[in-house]
Amino acid sequence: PLSPAVRNFTLNFTITNLQFTADLAMPNSKKFKSTEKVMYYYTDSLLQKSSIGPYFTGCKVTGFRSGRDRDDTGVDAVCSYKNNVSLARFDREKVYHELSTMTNGVTKLGHYSLEKNSLYVNG
Repeated sequence: PLSPAVRNFTLNFTITNLQFTADLAMPNSKKFKSTEKVMYYYTDSLLQKSSIGPYFTGCKVTGFRSGRDRDDTGVDAVCSYKNNVSLARFDREKVYHELSTMTNGVTKLGHYSLEKNSLYVNG
């Protein structure tokens, strides 16, 4: 049998209580690495609880960016899942709604606050 193909989707959101600093733009900095770890912890646990949970293989932070306000930091990630027969298709809207619900209407991610209209799921 063919092994399932791994597919990617992007995940973007803005945190309103994480001040963007220059070291967040440097993937080798301590701050980038520690913040990245926290993002993995939160995004992975949410996606494992979502409808793609059984197929989900993980996210990789591709970067942090400065937001509109001083305390805003945008997060860009690429997440992967195994595309197999039992997963009819990747339902971007369904995953978006599940993440929205699990983040209290796109307001909370663990101890972080989210900008309400900042969540994007693109598959």
